[in-house]
Amino acid sequence: MSTAGATTRPRAATACGAVEGRPGPGGTAAFLGIPYAAPPVGPLRFAAPRPPRPWTGLRDAGAYGPTAPKAPYSPTFAALLADPVVPGDDCLNLNVWTPSPDPAAKLPVMVWLHGGALTRGSSAVPVYDGTAFARDGVVLVSANYRLGALGYGLFPDAPANRGLLDQIAALAWVAENIEAFGGDPARVTVFGQSAGAISTGALLAAPPAAGLFAQAALQSGAPEVLPRERVRALVRRMAALLGVPATAAAFAAVPLPRLLAAQEAASRRSGPLAGGPALGLVADPATLPEDPLPAAARSRVPLLLGWTSDEYRLWLAPTGAVRLLDRMGPLAVALARARSGKDRAALRTLRTALPGASPAAYAGQLLTDHRLRDPLRLLAGAARPAPSYVYEFAWPSGIPGLGACHALELGFVFDTLAVPEASWLAGPDAPQELADRMHAAWVRFARTGDPGWPAWDGGGPPMVFGAPRREGEGEQAPTPPARP
Repeated sequence: MSTAGATTRPRAATACGAVEGRPGPGGTAAFLGIPYAAPPVGPLRFAAPRPPRPWTGLRDAGAYGPTAPKAPYSPTFAALLADPVVPGDDCLNLNVWTPSPDPAAKLPVMVWLHGGALTRGSSAVPVYDGTAFARDGVVLVSANYRLGALGYGLFPDAPANRGLLDQIAALAWVAENIEAFGGDPARVTVFGQSAGAISTGALLAAPPAAGLFAQAALQSGAPEVLPRERVRALVRRMAALLGVPATAAAFAAVPLPRLLAAQEAASRRSGPLAGGPALGLVADPATLPEDPLPAAARSRVPLLLGWTSDEYRLWLAPTGAVRLLDRMGPLAVALARARSGKDRAALRTLRTALPGASPAAYAGQLLTDHRLRDPLRLLAGAARPAPSYVYEFAWPSGIPGLGACHALELGFVFDTLAVPEASWLAGPDAPQELADRMHAAWVRFARTGDPGWPAWDGGGPPMVFGAPRREGEGEQAPTPPARP
């Protein structure tokens, strides 16, 4: 059962019941807020995801569903990163944008996992609107998943990696239902940025996710697990602040506002570059039985992966940490080199690549090489049994000080530069031509498994989107193919 039209509302049948979406530009259709699992409330707050309850009649799918419980960004980051809140318990939901909700269409599918350090973010961020992918012949799915302690806290009486289990449940929903929306369940590409990319890499290594997708794209995040004791330490900090035992049963009885406040207080000494107790994926026999980086490197899944030129600037520039590191001078560089485990040769190479850069730039690049680029290069290594396509996003933001920072490429990948929230990070004059090229590469990868440049050989330069750092460094992005 599927219908679509310029004036009628599109409908599609899922395993749990029929849904009614909304028509979009160019004959596209959007179905928002469809539950893929039961609401994680009461005894299900810290349980593995359960199937959603079927419904009778026609379910309205015209608005984003509830977002996962989360604390807001600090004002500094809220000015740069949109993070809407949709209240409600039924937060394990997803959205589908499609060119044609026709089971015979057999179109490629892309499943988006949002970033946000596994503590923030949602599929309702306006920059993640999937209309441009649908316009270009791809069925785009975006999913919410549990965040923070609810999704990644480690407890003796609850399954580990619940947020990852949510993502696997969303992929299982896609496998069962996406044909009704015009998608081909055998042509699914899962992709994500930052924490979403870490999750995507973990899915490559998670036995329960095997066979649920055929390709993957990782933007500024590599598969990793945290030491179990590091995650337990943060849970114990929360428990001490709450005055309850460090168990899922005790945490489930705490009102969500108190739980989120304790999580924020316990996490203040942690950060993407600073380390410290944190919430994240852990090794686990049921979901991640081994280090996901080498396991993902052995996978036979074609990969598209890369980074931005100045990842660290999103974390350091808005907070004033860049100025602090510059005042520290050589000491900042020495501390960053020690923390990243880099030798003096690595620093000399960096100084050659970035002559005259500031101490903060050298320190930031050393740390982000360690956290992001080095593991992504290992993942893309030439020994993989499937091709890897590596990129670098180099266009600098129009916001002073941000450069080509973490998350800046998102409006380009989704071709949503016209969305007001995209300018919060990119500034007012982001080049649409670059968005055309980058978005087209992701569409081409979804369609063909080849984004339009040679597979990485383990040592060559990446594809560069935007102005390269030096004349002649890297190749230029391909001309986008004609839209269908």
